[in-house]
Amino acid sequence: SFWEGIDVPGEALEMVILVKLPFSVPSEPVIEAQIEHLDREGRNSFMEFLVPEAVIKFRQGFGRLIRSGSDRGAVIILDRRVIGTRYGQLFLDSLPTRHKVFSNADALVDGVTGWFE
Repeated sequence: SFWEGIDVPGEALEMVILVKLPFSVPSEPVIEAQIEHLDREGRNSFMEFLVPEAVIKFRQGFGRLIRSGSDRGAVIILDRRVIGTRYGQLFLDSLPTRHKVFSNADALVDGVTGWFE
């Protein structure tokens, strides 16, 4: 996983494909303890903990692509939750640049190809 700790500046990296949103595994002991703590307090652990943490990781993944003012590239998000859920908009709103949603693979290929030309 390259969510953190990699720096590939310039033309060496022009596209990042995010297969899934970077949610933590809820059964990992530290994550599970935090969820249980929030739930015991009657709070929404998903919206108050898991989503914000995933949004931060998402922005880090996006940041792998743009490391300087001269870098440019495309991020392709394959996880439908980003457009198919209420919380998905939080991920899109976290992006520092504009975004475009494509309805199918052909439109995606045409859009990305056109953008790089």
